[in-house]
Amino acid sequence: MRSAVFGLSVLSFINLFSYLDRYLVSALIESLKHANLGLSDADLGSLMSGFLVVYTLTAPVFGALGDRRSRPKLIAIGVACWSFATALSGFAVGYWSLLAARASVGVGEAAYVTIAPSLLSDYFPAKQRARVMAIFFCAIPVGSALGYVVGGLVDKHYGWRAAFFVAGVPGVLLAALCLLLRDPPRGGQDSTGSALPKTGSAGRAAWSAYGRLVHNKPYVLTVLGYAAYTFAVGGLAVWMPAFLERSRGMPRSEATVSFGAIVVVTGFLGTFIGGWLGDYCAKYSRQAYLWISAIATALAAPLVWISLTAQSHTVYLVFMVAAQLCLFLSTGPINAAIINLVGAGERATAIALGVFTIHLLGDALSPPLIGALSDAFSLAEAVKIVPVAVVLSAAVWAFAARAQARSAGSPSAAGV
Repeated sequence: MRSAVFGLSVLSFINLFSYLDRYLVSALIESLKHANLGLSDADLGSLMSGFLVVYTLTAPVFGALGDRRSRPKLIAIGVACWSFATALSGFAVGYWSLLAARASVGVGEAAYVTIAPSLLSDYFPAKQRARVMAIFFCAIPVGSALGYVVGGLVDKHYGWRAAFFVAGVPGVLLAALCLLLRDPPRGGQDSTGSALPKTGSAGRAAWSAYGRLVHNKPYVLTVLGYAAYTFAVGGLAVWMPAFLERSRGMPRSEATVSFGAIVVVTGFLGTFIGGWLGDYCAKYSRQAYLWISAIATALAAPLVWISLTAQSHTVYLVFMVAAQLCLFLSTGPINAAIINLVGAGERATAIALGVFTIHLLGDALSPPLIGALSDAFSLAEAVKIVPVAVVLSAAVWAFAARAQARSAGSPSAAGV
């Protein structure tokens, strides 16, 4: 148990700094636009897309390796890569050099994000997975908020280049800590399900695993719903500081810090509440994780719309806090659902395929699309596509829950 807690701590800290790095650019958007780099809103939106395209293309490779090779070593390599690439972003002299540096971050993060949940599933029993995933994924809102806060404050006092240097340093130490993690047997915490057979070539085994996954209807629907959710959350995360500055007249540093504060408070509370609620309800329903996610996002949709269209700052603040709280409720349950819908020996592969899909159809599309709509109309009009995606995610997760109820059985002993 001590090694499991140590592993959860190290992986959660890596997740925190990973998202700090990912959303650092959001805090720097206005400074980058007014720097001598010749960037439009569409260019700025494509910086996140460049990272996500590389991230999604390399994720399946690391997913296959993660089911058959040393997981701590692969994670250590990935963390070191994105740390180095982040520091390189500070040396950018134009759009293409900045895009190349941000895209390179995706290679490193693909190794970490696809493998870490699989490792955690072998540290802790199935009945604790929503809570464990809640702790792990709680680093997302905290890290994202720190990205806004650290990026905004360092940018204000030292400039945008220094912000990239500051964000890149901690990854070196975290990569070293990864080498101290234990790599337990795959599926050891499950009463059913075993690792994939080690016969045949690794490539053939990986293709076989991907073939099984695309025929797993509850898994496919869960991932598609997650893609719509990621489209919405990713679009908000990238453009909200700029939206607050342009449409609400907030000073730049106040816009980044205030939205970061909302994200960290609602993300911390929502993620933990969702994780504990998911594990409690899973005692009574196999589909609890999916239904909690569907209901929470259905409640969030009108709240997001009101917060983005209200002219009163007070109304915006109240409804944005409520919306973010509902959105983060699904973080732990939906990731626990993905892990429990597949066999123990193909979890890294399943996470990799999920990562590929949710980002390719989600936040790889929404930032540049919102940026292009902003160039054509206004940012206030462009962000109105976000609540539409939230409604779609709720509907697809409801279909996924029904599909799971009709399925012959789950490969997990937890049955959720």
